[in-house]
Amino acid sequence: MNTKFIRSEEVAEGTMAFHFEKPTEFHYKAGQSIDLTLVNPPETDAEGNTRAFSLSSAPSEEGFMISTRMRDTAFKRVLKTLAPGAALTFEGPFGSMTLHNDLTKPAVFLAGGIGVTPFRSMAVQAANDKAPHTIFLFYSNRRPEDAAFLKELMALESANANFKFIGTMTNMKDSKQPWTGETGYIDGAMLKKYLGDLNAPIYYLAGPATMVAAMRKMLNDNGVNDDYIRAEEFSGY
Repeated sequence: MNTKFIRSEEVAEGTMAFHFEKPTEFHYKAGQSIDLTLVNPPETDAEGNTRAFSLSSAPSEEGFMISTRMRDTAFKRVLKTLAPGAALTFEGPFGSMTLHNDLTKPAVFLAGGIGVTPFRSMAVQAANDKAPHTIFLFYSNRRPEDAAFLKELMALESANANFKFIGTMTNMKDSKQPWTGETGYIDGAMLKKYLGDLNAPIYYLAGPATMVAAMRKMLNDNGVNDDYIRAEEFSGY
């Protein structure tokens, strides 16, 4: 499918969001991803001109949005310098990282860094739909400065009474911003503090591969069956 670039914005230190036109024939579920391709870019590298991105926009929003850490690669250098109206192509949607149907089970999102992108999509859509699901989002970053969509996600609590945001920072000594939320890594004790019975929810994990593996092990060690864990690894950013 064809699309056009609209605008970009910084959503955290070193993290950009890119907005594109949404073709009328393109439909996706919150939490899904696309493969985005640059058209005749001025430079390329061995990784090619296509990258997979979770959609950080919700289906109810105008256009669609991807968000990414800005590494110094040919793809991201070109992406950062796109002019409004620039043409791109994409394929999708892909993935099954979508909200489950069983309303008796809370949804627990465990995000590390830019892994929050599918959860931003799901949380915004749930608020828009007035979804009856109970949703908890645990979001781990080194500092508030590194946390994409932090203020927006915190504000979603007031838009959706069924949504609870738990941010946690692991390196506040390097932060210049105040933080009154949780600190330290997401662990069993933190989950029990907010969830009580760890076997009640369905868990969704997204972030760097090492973080996803650690979260899965932590859940397993606390008696959570893999049948109730859905995971998506973000490699390379």
